[in-house]
Amino acid sequence: MTAMTISAEEKAAQMNAAGSGFLPGHLGIRILTAEPGRVTAELPVLPHLLAPNGYLHAGSVVTLADTACGYGCLNSLPEGAQSFTTIELKSNHTGTARDGSIEVLATARHLGRTTQLWDAEVSYQGKVIALFRCTQMLLYPKPQV
Repeated sequence: MTAMTISAEEKAAQMNAAGSGFLPGHLGIRILTAEPGRVTAELPVLPHLLAPNGYLHAGSVVTLADTACGYGCLNSLPEGAQSFTTIELKSNHTGTARDGSIEVLATARHLGRTTQLWDAEVSYQGKVIALFRCTQMLLYPKPQV
């Protein structure tokens, strides 16, 4: 490893530190690995993340997937891009959880100069419980006039 490269785990630690005072940190999302085009993360299933029916709230699942895809987008920005904004997202839920933790694997499907497309699979105890897709619009500095 050279001085210019860091491991996927070190990059994940940087992302966890950056998100600690924001929604990902408040919910307990932990990025496990982050490399260009791929992010893994987990979320403990805690009582405040459940819906009134006692099952994990779908918004908690979507937030985990969206967070992993967002960090992946930031980690995969092309030269000159400074940030991004989500312009579309979709999720399909096929299961849920009541305890333990859920995991996500986010994978880039398209890394363009103006948009990125990311897919995420959320799993509980080895079973896929949600499929997620989002489109990110890349943001560039405004030209100086």
